[in-house]
Amino acid sequence: MPEGNLRLSVTLLGGMADIPALDWDACAGGDNPFVSHAFLAALERSGSATELTGWLPRHLVVSDDEGKVLAAAPLYLKTHSYGEYVFDWGWAEAYTRAGGRYYPKLQCAVPFTPVTGPRLLVRPDAPGDLRPALAQALADIAKAMKVSSLHVTFPTEAEADCLEQAGFLRRLGFQYHWQNQGYASFDDFLAALSSRRRKQIRKERAAVAAEGLTMATLVGDDIKARHWDAFHRFYEAVVDRKWGSAYLTREFFDELSASPLGKDVVLVWAEDDGEPVAAAFNMMGGDTLYGRTWGAGREVPFLHFEACYYRALDFAIAHGLQRVEAGAQGEHKVSRGYLPVATHSAHWIADPRLRQAVARHVAQERVAMEDAMAEQAEGSPFRECP
Repeated sequence: MPEGNLRLSVTLLGGMADIPALDWDACAGGDNPFVSHAFLAALERSGSATELTGWLPRHLVVSDDEGKVLAAAPLYLKTHSYGEYVFDWGWAEAYTRAGGRYYPKLQCAVPFTPVTGPRLLVRPDAPGDLRPALAQALADIAKAMKVSSLHVTFPTEAEADCLEQAGFLRRLGFQYHWQNQGYASFDDFLAALSSRRRKQIRKERAAVAAEGLTMATLVGDDIKARHWDAFHRFYEAVVDRKWGSAYLTREFFDELSASPLGKDVVLVWAEDDGEPVAAAFNMMGGDTLYGRTWGAGREVPFLHFEACYYRALDFAIAHGLQRVEAGAQGEHKVSRGYLPVATHSAHWIADPRLRQAVARHVAQERVAMEDAMAEQAEGSPFRECP
C-alpha cells in the first residue's frame, strides 16, 4: 500500500487483544469513548461482539515499514444485520431474491452503538492525510474477501465525505441532540423555552418527584455490582420487548467498569424504599454526554423522561458539557429540547445491480430525511432556536 514516499502495510486483526491499547488509542484519540481500545475490548472479552454473536473482529491496522501503527478502523465480518441501527434488511432481502448472497458482509462500526464518531482512525502525527488511503484499503479488503458489501456506520461528516469520494454510497439519517447554550442551571435552560413547553417539563418533573422515589446520578466508582445487576435485568426486559434479544452481556458492564473508561460511566438510578425501579446508562466523552439505554422494573409516569433526558441535562450543565446525545427515534424528544441532527453512513456494494438499486434508494431517502428534519425543527420548543 504505497502512500507518497511511504510504504504502508495493512493487517487485519482477530481482536483487540492483538494490538496494544496505546497503539490503537494513538489513532482513536481520547474524545469518543466508543472507539477506544477499552470499549471495543470490553465488547469482545465479555462475549458481546464475537464470532458466536455474528460479529467476527477483523480490525484493520495500517503500519509503516518500521511497524509503527499509523491508522486503524474497527471492522467486523457479519452474518446478519442486527445491532447496527442503520437498517439494510430490505437490501439483503432484495439481493437474496435476485439470487445473490448478501451475508457475510463487512461492517466498520462500533457494535450496538449508534453514536457518531471517528471510524477512519489516524494518528495526529501521521504523515499527511491517510483517511483516503484508509477508505481505499477498506474497499480493497472487501473486494479481496469477496463480500457483498461493506458498511461504515455513524462516521463523522468529514469521513463520510472522504468515503463518498472513494466510491462509497452515502446515506443520511438523523438523531436528537441537545446543545448547551451556556446554561448555568436547568432553570436557565427552561427560561429559553416557550411558556407552554416550560410548564410541560415542570409538570413532568413534579409528577416524578411526587412518586417519592430516591434518585441519584452515579459516576464511576459509585456504581457497584448490585447496580449493574439490576440495570442489566431492566435492559434485557426492554431489549427483549423491542428487538428480541439483548446484545450486551452482564459481563460487559463489569469489563467496562474495570477498564480505564470506568470513570466516565454515568448511571441515573431510581429506587423505591431500597428496591431498584429504573436506571439509565450514559457515557462521558470529550464535551458530550452520550445517552445509551435505559430500563425500568415498573411503569412510572414520566420517569423515562426524567431519567434519560432531564437528569442528563442536569449533569451536562453541572459539568460544563456542550452536548447530550439522546439517540434516534422519538419525536417527543423535540419538545424537550433535543433537536434533529444529521447522521451519516457510507456503503460499498460489490454487485453493480445492487449498487444501482441502493443508490436510487438512498437518494430518495435523503430527500425524505431532510424534509423530516426540517419539519421537526419547526416544532422546536425554544423561543429562539439555538
